[in-house]
Amino acid sequence: MENLVTMNGALPSHGFWRGKNVLLTGHTGFKGAWLSLWLTKMGAHVTGVGLPPTAEPSLHSLLPAASNSYLQDIRDKSELLVIGKAASPDIVLHLAAQALVRPSYDDPVGTFETNVIGTANLLECTRHLPSARVVVVVTTDKVYQNLEHPFPYRENDHLGGHDPYSASKAACELVVASYRESFLKEAEVAVATARAGNVIGGGDWSADRLLPDAVRAWQSNTPLHVRRPEARRPWQHVLEPLSAYLVLAERLWEEPRLAGSYNFGPVSHEAASVHEVIEIARSAFGRGDVIYGDGTEGPHEAGWLALETAKARHVLNVAPRWTLNQAITRTMTWYRDQAQGADAYGLCEAEIFDYEAAA
Repeated sequence: MENLVTMNGALPSHGFWRGKNVLLTGHTGFKGAWLSLWLTKMGAHVTGVGLPPTAEPSLHSLLPAASNSYLQDIRDKSELLVIGKAASPDIVLHLAAQALVRPSYDDPVGTFETNVIGTANLLECTRHLPSARVVVVVTTDKVYQNLEHPFPYRENDHLGGHDPYSASKAACELVVASYRESFLKEAEVAVATARAGNVIGGGDWSADRLLPDAVRAWQSNTPLHVRRPEARRPWQHVLEPLSAYLVLAERLWEEPRLAGSYNFGPVSHEAASVHEVIEIARSAFGRGDVIYGDGTEGPHEAGWLALETAKARHVLNVAPRWTLNQAITRTMTWYRDQAQGADAYGLCEAEIFDYEAAA
């Protein structure tokens, strides 16, 4: 099996995923719903584990269900093992998480329980799944000890985390490394972590995320309040990291020695400020008032964050396919068309087709 390679790098192989049993945690979330759809389109048998969606509407509820869907908390290890044994997965993709910075200040213990203990539960269950050969654990670009310097972070830079979310994800990385070295490598299970930059795309209705907040404000003809307009992040369309996770899993299947950590995101110099993203989004949306803050509102959030993605490019042949302008424009067009009555499934299908066809 070989990955489909284009001028922009590797794409997931439909032939590889056809018939594979996949255990996907977090399938009810924004990224998980997109990934469940893509895997199903490629012929994989998806068993999803996740909490009931909290956003209304939710992309999960608007798309076809996974082959088997369980509304289950990953903090319950015994139930997770029952589901895992029934799924008999070849590949485990772990996306379930408390995934937002500001809510982590409101519930730090719950954030640590879900992101650290939940991950440990999943890896412990994987030890008892003889079919499993590959595990990809999705963490975040925020796992690094952020010194606010203008240099992109590499996979071997120090881990850290000021806020509970970032700290929980850094701790998750240590849990994964421990299970890989202590148990799973010996069992011939290849385990990697994926550290992706800020993700945008149609179908995200979560609170406290930049473009969903913008869409809600502008659709209701109210101003968007932006706390930190100068904060810089490695923004990317949701299909970019999802494609990378799938390619990583394929390569681990072929070459378990590639287990480790990988950054996924745009080229480091293409990290953009919140102000830049909002101005592109407003232009694509066609209207919208914005009130920019001075950067002092709310609890601490990193001001500058960029990732070095050379390892992903050279080891996996993974590279971005859409520019920031394309990603934002496509995102706002998705929301506009869906609000005007277009079917979410059809919009997502078309987006995946365009992504795979991009040259």
